[in-house]
Amino acid sequence: MENWIKKAWKVAQDARERAYAPYSKFKVGAALVTKADEMYPGCNVENASFGGTTCAERNAVFHMISKNGVQPIKGLVLITEPMAVPCGLCLQVLSEFAASDFEIHMFDTRGNHSSKTLADFLPNRFDPSSLPKS
Repeated sequence: MENWIKKAWKVAQDARERAYAPYSKFKVGAALVTKADEMYPGCNVENASFGGTTCAERNAVFHMISKNGVQPIKGLVLITEPMAVPCGLCLQVLSEFAASDFEIHMFDTRGNHSSKTLADFLPNRFDPSSLPKS
C-alpha cells in the first residue's frame, strides 16, 4: 500500500472519531489527498432535518477549497463500519474536481480495504465538460 494511503488512513480515522452521527450512528471519516500530498479531513455531520446532513467526502472537499482553494487531487480514503462506498451526491461533487483515474480507497475500521477509481463508479459522468461552451 502506498505511503500516502497509510497517512490518509490515520487522518480519516481521526476525522471519523469526530463525526456527528446521533441519528444514523454511522460514523464516516474521510481524507482527501492532493497531488502535492496535502491532506484534508472530513467527517459526516448529521442534522435533525436530515436534508441538512453533510457527508464526510463532501466535507473534505469543502475543507480543501475553504483552506487553499481548488487543488489538483489524487485520492480519497474513506473509513466506515461496515465498509461502504461513497453516495451518488458525493461522487458527483468529486467529479467536479477529480479526473477519471481519481483513486477512492474504502476501508472498514479493521483495515479491510477496497479500491476503485472515479470512472469505476461514474463511467459516464456529468462534469464541467458536459456543459455547453459559452
